[in-house]
Amino acid sequence: MLALLFMLTSDLAINFKRKGKIYPRLIKKTDVDCLRDAENLIAIFAKFENKSRGELETELEDYVGTATNYRILRGLIKLLLDRCKFETVSVAEPIEIRRKVFLKAKRFQPVLPDSKEKEKLLEKVAGELNTDADTLFMALYADLPNQQNLTFFESTAPNDLIDSYNLAQAQALLYKCVEMKIVLAPSDTANYRAIFRAIKHFGLIHSIAGNAKNGYLITITGAASLFHRSQKYGIQMAVFLPALLLTKDWKMSAEIYDKKYGNATYRLSSLQTELNSCYFEEPEFENPLFEKIKISWEKSSTNWQLAENKKVIDLGKTAFIPDFVLTSPDNKEKVYLDILGFWTPKILKKRLEQFEGTSFTNFILAVSQELRGTREEESLQNANLVFFKSVIRPLVLEDTAEKICR
Repeated sequence: MLALLFMLTSDLAINFKRKGKIYPRLIKKTDVDCLRDAENLIAIFAKFENKSRGELETELEDYVGTATNYRILRGLIKLLLDRCKFETVSVAEPIEIRRKVFLKAKRFQPVLPDSKEKEKLLEKVAGELNTDADTLFMALYADLPNQQNLTFFESTAPNDLIDSYNLAQAQALLYKCVEMKIVLAPSDTANYRAIFRAIKHFGLIHSIAGNAKNGYLITITGAASLFHRSQKYGIQMAVFLPALLLTKDWKMSAEIYDKKYGNATYRLSSLQTELNSCYFEEPEFENPLFEKIKISWEKSSTNWQLAENKKVIDLGKTAFIPDFVLTSPDNKEKVYLDILGFWTPKILKKRLEQFEGTSFTNFILAVSQELRGTREEESLQNANLVFFKSVIRPLVLEDTAEKICR
């Protein structure tokens, strides 16, 4: 299952503030009571496999009861629900069963709850569907959420559930992040690439200052700074955190928005030991847009070659990490293609300014109109920009590359 699914909703996020800093509420691995609760909840989910969601939820409500730590329990339950698959189990589509029953009910009027007419009606429809009246009655509303069956539960160990909970609490802070700064100490190329790759995969609005020799300062715009698509962007920031935890030599400082108490700072570093990534190793990110452009490139009549870019390009005061490299038919020219994630006109302008004063001009920034982070219209015109909606057209990129190289 994807790490994206194992997350908490805002109402289950618990944190506290102290002297301008904010901290997520974490469970200690030595907390015997919480470990016991985790073990009991896992057992409940396992026990109700192949039973209805309604039965499971009733058992969970009884377990939570009036416990003083009910928010922690509900947080653990949310993470366990993310590991479940619920399906409608019925002899036929419930909506079709209802249609048949309601149409035939006209012949048996009045149909009272405990009447013989109800039994006759159900038996009549059940015969048409090769089942019995009791089974038919149970299937009548089998598509309602509480009637669906728990068909699969991906179990976990109590310690691992606590790890997931702690990570999810830290992730929840980033839903309301204003700005995140990551100081990346001098490191090896693989580590640089892993961090840049994760930032780009999740489409985070960012700027980079520094170079490979001295390290980088990465500034990421938070969801609380956007006026459009902020909820979706906040989730992207949150799922970036587990990928960051797998890398090394960094310090992170995130400004968290709080309407009631004022903003506070959440600090974290690669030396921390409280949070564990939900990934065991650097994940292989899949980008549907990248796959689309590869497929469309193969089908197009363009003479230029498309390949994924593997290097970080040093621009002196900043770095450029394009997604692809386009090579001319004679192999003499290369143009680097970067597909932007979320963006705003202000950020886009700053992005172009990074190339000013450098000799590097062979680049294309492909900008998705669907990932605009504000409703402000964009009037910026630049030979290195290509705007698109859902599809990046190879011939448009080829034409742009040729104009850049003239």
